[in-house]
Amino acid sequence: MFRNMGGGDMATTDTKQAHPHGITELCRAGRHLYASALRSGRILRTEVAPAPCLMDFALLHPDPDDADWLRPVPPSAALAQRLHPLEREIQERRRRSVELTDSFEPFMDISAQDSPITHAITVLEGNNRINAALDLATAECRVEVLTVQPGGDRGEDRLREGLERGLSVVDRGVGMRTLYQHTVRHSQGTLAYAERMAEGKVEIRTLEELIERLIVFDRTVAFIPAQDDDQVALELRHPGLVDYLVKVFEQLWNRAYPLLEELPYNPAPKGISGVQRSIAQLLVEGHVDEAIARRLGMNVRTCRAHVAKLSAILGSSSRAQLGYLIARSGILEQDL
Repeated sequence: MFRNMGGGDMATTDTKQAHPHGITELCRAGRHLYASALRSGRILRTEVAPAPCLMDFALLHPDPDDADWLRPVPPSAALAQRLHPLEREIQERRRRSVELTDSFEPFMDISAQDSPITHAITVLEGNNRINAALDLATAECRVEVLTVQPGGDRGEDRLREGLERGLSVVDRGVGMRTLYQHTVRHSQGTLAYAERMAEGKVEIRTLEELIERLIVFDRTVAFIPAQDDDQVALELRHPGLVDYLVKVFEQLWNRAYPLLEELPYNPAPKGISGVQRSIAQLLVEGHVDEAIARRLGMNVRTCRAHVAKLSAILGSSSRAQLGYLIARSGILEQDL
């Protein structure tokens, strides 16, 4: 939740692409040649070919007396040149914060004083508002974060976002417990995320099925989705609601298994895996492939491949017959 603007001729663009870095990450050649130019007072143009960044960042300028030489810009002048727009931006933000304070001050004394609980349920619409509320709760968190993340592989962007937010918590010594579904055990990105997060006070467990997404901070504020498209969420601060959700989380947590440990599945008859057994249970209950895939955190194609495997193992020639053969096989009577 972090562009390069500007123009130039084709030659300039090609040079920057071949030598890409910012001024705060000045390359080794650039640092060496700039220091050499400062010590001697000038440097030959031919010497700075390995570091075109020195000209791009205006750390060198042509020698007015000899076109073959370049002179260094004093570091104090270069620094001031770059600090000025930043300081101007800071001043503008401060002015804006004062304006916002003045704008809302008349309303600060108007509150629901008669109600013991204010803002018990807040509707958050749009990703920007949802993320802003999550960022604020993350910054204020002091003890523990509880999260439920249903679904399979979360994707690189979501994992990166989760890693940034998670590290901002655990780096302060805050604990975190997360529940995923078993399908993430086959996701290399999620396993790498888990290993990185394991450096802090983080525990990750998995279950076959989970409730919808849930995040609880310090057992005082919880976030749940309000629509399937993740564009609307609810921020819950009612103690009774939050406490209920924490209890649901704890029940799921006690049934879950650590991500980096082997799942203790008992062998199923006829070579049917634990995932296929779960699919069989949902098939018997009358769920369609899309609903089964959503509940087990996998895509529909994978779900249908498991259904086909079940049909082949049990000798079914139709969907209706498959349900009958599943019930007759006894595979749903085994305990995991």
